[in-house]
Amino acid sequence: MATSKLFIIVLLHIYIPSINAAAVTTTATTVPPPKFPAIIVFGDSTVDTGNNNYIKTLFKANMPPYGENFPGHVPTGRFSDGKLVPDFVASFLRIKDEVPPFLKPNLSENELRTGVSFASAGSGFDDFTTKLSNVIPVSKQVDMFKSYVDKLKGVVGKDKAKNIIGEALVIISAGTNDFLFNFFDIPARRLEFDVDEYQHFLLQKLEDFLTEIYELGCRKMVVAGLPPMGCLPIQMTAKFEIQTDRKCLEDENSDARSYNKKLGKLLPELQGKLPRSKILYAEVYEPMLDMIKHPHQYGFAETRRGCCGTGLLETSFLCNPLTPVCRNPSRFLFWDSVHPTQQAYIYLADYLVNRVLPRFHI
Repeated sequence: MATSKLFIIVLLHIYIPSINAAAVTTTATTVPPPKFPAIIVFGDSTVDTGNNNYIKTLFKANMPPYGENFPGHVPTGRFSDGKLVPDFVASFLRIKDEVPPFLKPNLSENELRTGVSFASAGSGFDDFTTKLSNVIPVSKQVDMFKSYVDKLKGVVGKDKAKNIIGEALVIISAGTNDFLFNFFDIPARRLEFDVDEYQHFLLQKLEDFLTEIYELGCRKMVVAGLPPMGCLPIQMTAKFEIQTDRKCLEDENSDARSYNKKLGKLLPELQGKLPRSKILYAEVYEPMLDMIKHPHQYGFAETRRGCCGTGLLETSFLCNPLTPVCRNPSRFLFWDSVHPTQQAYIYLADYLVNRVLPRFHI
């Protein structure tokens, strides 16, 4: 790929879903999800509810047509046409209607009590992932969390804050950008790691992160796996899959599956090392792939390109007020060339609430 095209791909990758698992079905389990006093979120654009609005980066979604189906039809910094998984999860669990970004000025006391998102679009577990984009790596989101804890103590007191953090639902969704930026499209890390080594490198970063937030009081954590990365419209475009018969890239999907298998093994082992913790794995690969393979079961008519523009390349600043959009985003799995529509996120959030969170009772 020419250097100019590589540069476009670097600027565009802001990541795709990471939140849930096994084959999206909306049938509820017999065991209801637990009650949580708050929701705390770390990760990338799949869960960034607007933090990038407040930092110097090109990776923003604070202009139309982003947010056209958000309440009030306003762009909020969410990389979708509407709400994200954390918003729907918080609503389904009756915590709040929307999860605010931590960097939002003048957070209310109730917003602090019920939780925020520290996620940053374009982020990853590997700090190198954010070098060009100047977004907030997952490792630095811990510093934001520490500041949040101090603010929460000022609102509710030390003991109440400790209880809220300990009982809060903590969601971590990241990892795709690490592979897209550093391995698949730009071979930065591929020069020093093979894919197996890089997976272990990222999983060690994740383990360090989970241990750190555990030491800060988090106990109930859900970690999302990788989606079928080779099915992202932008990835098919990057490999010149521009024709109408666009196909998922099996090599990238295979890497996602092998990473997820290792992640699923790591989390129970880590839970055993951290007393009174509960760390759940949220498989996102299969539910996303099921939507791609059986779109009509979910009401989708298009799964190979996004709703914004051509749907082949547009995301972030290339999806802007001058870019035409499809008439009915709910019929599209992807909003732009990287991120799902609100409709897709609803299915993923429903799966998380009804299929993953009840495992906290086990």
